[in-house]
Amino acid sequence: MGLGVNATRRIALIIACLVVLAPPQAYAQSAGLGAAGELVDPERLRVCADPSNMPFSDESGEGFEDKLAKMVAEGTGRKSVSYTWFPSITGFVRNTLGANRCDIIMGYAQGDELVQNTNAYYRSSYVLVYKKDGPLSGVETLTDPRLADKRIGVVEGTPPSASMASAQLLRKAKVYPLMVDTRVAPSMAEIMIRDMLAGVIDAAVIWGPMAGYYAKKSGADLALVPLIKEKGGQRMIYRITMGVRPSDQQWKRTLNTFIRDHQADINKLLLEYGVPLLDEHDQAITQ
Repeated sequence: MGLGVNATRRIALIIACLVVLAPPQAYAQSAGLGAAGELVDPERLRVCADPSNMPFSDESGEGFEDKLAKMVAEGTGRKSVSYTWFPSITGFVRNTLGANRCDIIMGYAQGDELVQNTNAYYRSSYVLVYKKDGPLSGVETLTDPRLADKRIGVVEGTPPSASMASAQLLRKAKVYPLMVDTRVAPSMAEIMIRDMLAGVIDAAVIWGPMAGYYAKKSGADLALVPLIKEKGGQRMIYRITMGVRPSDQQWKRTLNTFIRDHQADINKLLLEYGVPLLDEHDQAITQ
């Protein structure tokens, strides 16, 4: 599961100007709801989500995907948002979207064949996190010699762990478990940030949206460096889409229209949560 702790699906960005918005009724009329093979609820936005997976989703409604769901509901003419909660484990899609218990997964990595992807609404990467103005200031790649004697935190089985192995950094690394039930334990990203601030590790490699959120939450002055210069073929950058059923072609088109017309608002929401956004040229999006 490439993206790590409860975030495998959270892995482009549609660069579009904010255009004159069509009224919600226009989206609803164009959605083709009730068409042959489509089971999308025309009244409610039925969302499949993990109940304890900050900063993405949470039963409290505090995740950025929860906030985005409200935007999607309003923009597509839905009267409300309802949830089917299910942990991010094997069988998530089969037991939620595949069982017709909901109509959308708010964050899904582009290219996964279990769902039909909308256009991507953001693009992000794994990041290297360390204290600003410390001895690692200016480090941009995992092959930088200054990392050779450092203890770096990484989640087992994620793409950065393979890159770290190639750079011979795993000998001193602190490897964190991939599968954690965040309903009863803190996110590994949060623990890694804590460990770094406590001096247990010197740096950490974390999926960007998680790193940005927990670094911001910590209040510490931390550098988050997107790993966009890595060699060796390991994928560090992912486009994130909304996932729908393969049969729901009109629903996908409706969501693509929403993404295009609301891209600036989506970017603003993600930046508020500290998500490191990248455009198609790997340049940071800051507003």
